[in-house]
Amino acid sequence: MAKNRVAILIGSQSDQEVMAEARDVLTGKGIACELYVSSAHRDPDGTREIIRKEEDLGCSVFIGGAGLAGHLPGFIASHTHLPVIGVPLSAGPLKGVDALLSMAQMPGGVPVAVVGIDNAKNAALLALRIMGRK
Repeated sequence: MAKNRVAILIGSQSDQEVMAEARDVLTGKGIACELYVSSAHRDPDGTREIIRKEEDLGCSVFIGGAGLAGHLPGFIASHTHLPVIGVPLSAGPLKGVDALLSMAQMPGGVPVAVVGIDNAKNAALLALRIMGRK
């Protein structure tokens, strides 16, 4: 089973442009990666199924991109023991600050590493470091 695999989840098609940068960095380094559009609050069962599927495929790290309340990375972290990286996306009147704070303030037991607003590239680079890749 592959151990150099990353799953990227976003809650909306509109997030795809920013998060494609993470996918491009990872695939450029030879890392298998899949980008899913799945909303944790509109389709929690479908999102859980993606998490389970990726664990079965040998996923090493999850990256979740979300704006506004930004709870997708926390949802992922609550359903896996694998590392989760959150990418707050600039949206709404606070331009991503609300997403940044919600990801950084996960309760104890639900760890999410957080990168800067719209910084999908750093999420990919952090995933590579977690996997021990240069």
